Amino acid sequence: MAVRTRIAPSPTGDPHVGTAYVALFNQVFARSRGGRFVLRIEDTDRARSTPQAEQAIVDALRWAGIGWDEGPDVGGDFGPYRQSERFALYRRHANDLLTAGKAFRCFCSAERLDEMRRRQQANGETPRYDGKCLALPKPESLARAASGEAHVVRLVVPGEGLCRFTDGLRGTVEIPWRQVDMQVLLKSDGFPTYHLAVAVDDHLMRISHVLRGEEWLNSMPKHVLLYQAFGWEMPAHSHLPLLRNPDGSKLSKRKNPTGLDYYRRMGYLPEALLNYLALMGWSMADEREVFSVAEMVECFDLARVSLGGPVFDLAKLDWMNGRHIRALSADEFMARVGAWALNRDRLAPLAPLLQHRTERLCDLVGKVDYLLGDRPPLAAADFAHKTLSEADCKRLLDHIARCLDEVAEWRRDALQDALKSLAVKMDVKMRDLLAPVFIALAGRSVALPIFDSLAFLGRDVARIRLRTAIDALGGLSRKELRRLERAYRDVVSG
Repeated sequence: MAVRTRIAPSPTGDPHVGTAYVALFNQVFARSRGGRFVLRIEDTDRARSTPQAEQAIVDALRWAGIGWDEGPDVGGDFGPYRQSERFALYRRHANDLLTAGKAFRCFCSAERLDEMRRRQQANGETPRYDGKCLALPKPESLARAASGEAHVVRLVVPGEGLCRFTDGLRGTVEIPWRQVDMQVLLKSDGFPTYHLAVAVDDHLMRISHVLRGEEWLNSMPKHVLLYQAFGWEMPAHSHLPLLRNPDGSKLSKRKNPTGLDYYRRMGYLPEALLNYLALMGWSMADEREVFSVAEMVECFDLARVSLGGPVFDLAKLDWMNGRHIRALSADEFMARVGAWALNRDRLAPLAPLLQHRTERLCDLVGKVDYLLGDRPPLAAADFAHKTLSEADCKRLLDHIARCLDEVAEWRRDALQDALKSLAVKMDVKMRDLLAPVFIALAGRSVALPIFDSLAFLGRDVARIRLRTAIDALGGLSRKELRRLERAYRDVVSG
């Protein structure tokens, strides 16, 4: 069988460094075996998926040096490559499962399901659908569906025994069926869930090997059942170790910059980032740390993937990036600097801000230093304000960060509207709300217009600067974070 791998990101947010990590391993595995690598867009979340987010994923992966042989932008023999264009396939396959008795219609209300889960949790049980509608006679199920009664389609799951499957990195894995929920396959609006769509798509696109994050390991029993129900041969699955924060938790935007755009804007070389991501889960036989993707392809052996929890260490990435920068020729280095900061497209948004605020061209560097480079390290004293205490600044920065995370389109006007609304709801003067933001973003109280600065820096850089500003003020404990989260929800809902 020809080797075919895929990456299937959801266009529901900023392109994540974890997506590049998984994509790298799928690309390298396919290339090392003369196979093909596929990009598929899983855009069935109608509320959150946008064309802009899809384009951002494509742009970010291409910047990182990830390339694919088939996908929504390049075509291929097994398209369409967007799930939103494949709904008829999912509905047909869901009907096949219903006919075969491998799935059933569930008419339970959301209220009944919530009560069922609360009761199970109170009894110390794993929350799991109780099978109420599984016993419905088929004629009754058909009649209720035909009458237009709202329902979902669920997978039939055994109540007892073990699911055994093989993981390419872990060998035989066993998961008790009692831990597996009767998964919704088709939602009440006719849209598929991830589990049905991924099985159908992987089969029809002839995916031979799936390399994905270990967070999907517990979903394998559902996928095993689906492949057995359809009578299909299952792709070989290998679950890669998760990228982790220094405290061992899953890599998250609250503790580390996770967006690919952050690394592009901060001047990391894409080949250095991929080199570092490779080391997160794999090592060369000769144990050298600096290598190219082409060298990784030439030497790749799945057996050398480590299952230890790789810690994403920015200091080590900085070291790696420095090694790659110093390996460039002088001409290559100048070209990279130009492409990173001095190109026309990047500077164009700054021109109207600077032109009317500049007397001498030599003044430009001091005005844009925090936009083109990093801002200086902060101390609590930097936030001294005549009316705001340090606690006030931390609260404001926390609420501002949460508010900005909810802005769908990162544009100047949308950012301004969001923070104006927050100021009203918090009953804070706008100038006081923005005072700690100037310090957090620019490292000084006077800078270029704050909303233009936010728009230029981008979501990822803005998020990390707000977070490190809170750290400079002493940081927040878990208890304080929970308290501020509740306080923020009360503010925005009030």
